[in-house]
Parts: sequence; structure tokens; C-alpha cells
Amino acid sequence: MSSNLLVVNVCCLLFLLGCNSSTDPEVENEIIIEDPIIIEDPVIIDDAQQDLFCDGLAKLNFIGATATHEIENYSASNTIDSNFMSGSRWSTSEIDQSLVLTLDAPMLVKGISITWLNEDSRSYSYDMEVSKDKIDWISVLSDELSNQSTTRSEYIETTETTARYIKIIPKGNTFDDSSHIVEIEAFGCDADVTSTIELDDWYLSIPVDESSNSKAKSIKEQELNDNYFNAEFFFQDAEGGLVFRSPIEGAKTSSNTKYTRTELREMLRRGNTSISTQGINGNNWVFSSASNDEQLAAGGVDGDLIAELAVNYVTTTGEKSQVGRVIIGQIHANDDEPIRIYYRKLPQNDKGSLYLAHELNGGDDIYRELIGTRSQSADNPSNGIKLNERFGYCISVEGNQLTLTIIREGHADISETVDMSDSGYDRGGQYMYFKAGVYNQNSTGDPKDYVQATFYKIENSHSGYLSN
Repeated sequence: MSSNLLVVNVCCLLFLLGCNSSTDPEVENEIIIEDPIIIEDPVIIDDAQQDLFCDGLAKLNFIGATATHEIENYSASNTIDSNFMSGSRWSTSEIDQSLVLTLDAPMLVKGISITWLNEDSRSYSYDMEVSKDKIDWISVLSDELSNQSTTRSEYIETTETTARYIKIIPKGNTFDDSSHIVEIEAFGCDADVTSTIELDDWYLSIPVDESSNSKAKSIKEQELNDNYFNAEFFFQDAEGGLVFRSPIEGAKTSSNTKYTRTELREMLRRGNTSISTQGINGNNWVFSSASNDEQLAAGGVDGDLIAELAVNYVTTTGEKSQVGRVIIGQIHANDDEPIRIYYRKLPQNDKGSLYLAHELNGGDDIYRELIGTRSQSADNPSNGIKLNERFGYCISVEGNQLTLTIIREGHADISETVDMSDSGYDRGGQYMYFKAGVYNQNSTGDPKDYVQATFYKIENSHSGYLSN
């Protein structure tokens, strides 16, 4: 990213730039490809290519997938297309066939995440081998059984081995000899990988109910900052970016929302659990329009949130009013949100829009469009943001003035200021915290449909708050 971008705001000067679908069962009277698919000739690596030794756990990049047998319309390439819906899968009706996945370079492979079709109604058996050259193969998993008690992807640690190729050898399931893999992701490294994003003053919500209390799981500050990893919802990419993913189906943070999220929540207390998460105290901040007493009691006053990110995936199924929407940053008050930042890309467009919502304290939302429109039938925005395109946003608050600035390489900065003088946040008792990640704004599509964004920078600051 260019580092010489002109910005219009002080904070921006710091900017450096799902549940399986039972409606798609294995098809009866399948058309079988009789002739095996020929796997390309082996790639010979240099003798100098040594085994890798590195720390960290990042998602590895696949560049190809082939199989020795597949059912028509359910090809090997479906397993690496980032689509977790059941119609996009590799299927074979025969045991001991092989699916070979090619990484973009030799990597130290440490684990594999597999999404099986109808994983909660059957258990699949499989082996896994890896190779540097597609000649010599090393077994890293043998007679592995998928977990029939989950509707989620399953992450399995493997023997750490340097490899360019990963071979999955399915052996059928508890019903028959067929095997059906929806998606595969591999994790490991080729060099030490660590994120540059400090997480000491954040906690993470993921859409998982592990306590059977119908509430999303919270990963507190200390655990999160200790290299927390979740292969489904929160992990690093090879560049050290933090990947946030949230499917339509999942646990919610409260009964007041119908949407799932994988999202950071600002925690100025930095692990000091003697300070409550709520209230005007050392964990939260206030606007400088608050009283002097409240400013002294709070963890900080006013604030900036700077983020650099790329939206990787948005929902493509569901009601027209909800499809393609995701919130990527916000300020949350006691009950309302002074700002929510939306990215939206419709299925028929290759570029997405950006807009904000300002919620009045106890009142309605006021929307401001920055790039394109928020319409559910919008044309492709000429200056829109494509999936995987990096951009930045900066939220800056000073008293009753809230400014959002969008920063993109090769484009003029876009700023929108909201005057909050009549918004009601200068009433007594109002406290604030930033949020960043993905807050899925679709509850109506395929349960496995999802949103995903990768953040390369998240920085928060407040007057009177010592973050280090």
C-alpha cells in the first residue's frame, strides 16, 4: 500500500497503508465420470529445498485441486472455491480415490480443516498424505474419522511436515462408499508469521455456543492476545492479517440481535476483571460533551479508530433486503450505535458500496452514503470497492463531531461528518466502545453462507488513555 496518501483527519495520518443443507442430498442416479482425471506430471523441487521450520499458524493458499474420480458437477476444484454451501463440493462414489491439493509454494503444513456434506448425520473415514514432489508421499493421518456430532468444519492437527501437495484419500462414510467434501483449508507457515495488530485491549465474539446458553462465545483479552486461533472464524493469513468470518447460522451475542458476528469489542481494562465491562468506568470511554465527572471516571475521552482491511466474501443468498451486507466497524453506546460502517456488494455487481448509519440515542437511524448506494437493487458503483481490495477507514470523535474518512490507494479520501449535537449522546450515563470485525447483516440465506474480512491494521486511541 502507498504510504504517501494525503489525509484529511488527524487520526488518518496514522494510517499506513454453517449448518449443512439437508435440501441438497447426494443425488440418486448420479452420472459417473468413468475415466479418472489425470493428475499433472510431478514437479521436481531443487535439492536445495530444505525442510521448513517456522512458528505461527496461518491459512495456506491453494492454487489447484485434482481428483482421480468425481461425480459430474461435483468437481475437485469446488473444495478450494471459498464456498461452504453444499452444492459446491467434490463427490466420489468410490472408496480409495484421491483428492490432491496444490499449495502455491512448499509450506510447513500443521493442520487441515475439512467441511463434509451432512457432517452431522454420518461419519467419514479418510487418510491424508503430503509430498514435496508428488513422488514420495508421507502419511500424516490414517483412518481418521470425522466428528458426527458437529455441523461445523472440523480442524485436525497433523504431523508437521514440509509439503507442496496434500492428498486426501476418503474411505466412504457410515452409510455407503461415497465421500463428499465441501471445502478444505490448510494451515501452517513458510516463515515465522505474527500479526502486527495488538489485541491487549480487545475481546472477541465468535458465533459458537459452547455453554449451551444460546450465547456467542467470548474470548477475553488475555486469551485472545495469546495467539488465539479458530480455523472456522478467526485466524491469520500468510501476510499476518487477521481473518474474521461469520456464517449466517450461529450463536448470537444477545437476544436483541438476529445476526451473527465475529467481532472485536474494545476493552480498555486490558484484562483487569475487577472493572466491569459496562458503565462509565476504566473499561469504556465517553465523548467530551459528557460532564467533567464522567470524563474523569471513564477510561478515555473521545477517540480514533483506524483500520486497514479487505472484505473477502459477502452473502449471496437470502432476502434481497439483506443479501451482501456486512458491518465492518462501529461505535457502540449503552444501547445504540453512534456509527455503524456498512460494506455491501450485490451478487450481480463486482464492486461494493460503503455507507454509514448514525443511530439517535433511543431513536431512528440516519444513513449517509459514501461510495455507491445502499439500495438492494443498486447498479454496479463506478467507484466501488471490489472484494479483496484493501482500503482503510478512520472514525474520529471530538465532542459532538463524528467524522468517518475512507482511504483508498489511487482515490481521493472521502469524509463524512455527523453533527451529534441533537443525537442525545451528551445525556448523562452514556459510555462508548469501538468494535471491529464482521457483523453479518443477513439472517435469511443459506445457513452456511457467510461474510469474511481480513484486517491488516486496527488501532484505537483516546485522550487520557495510555494504551501501552
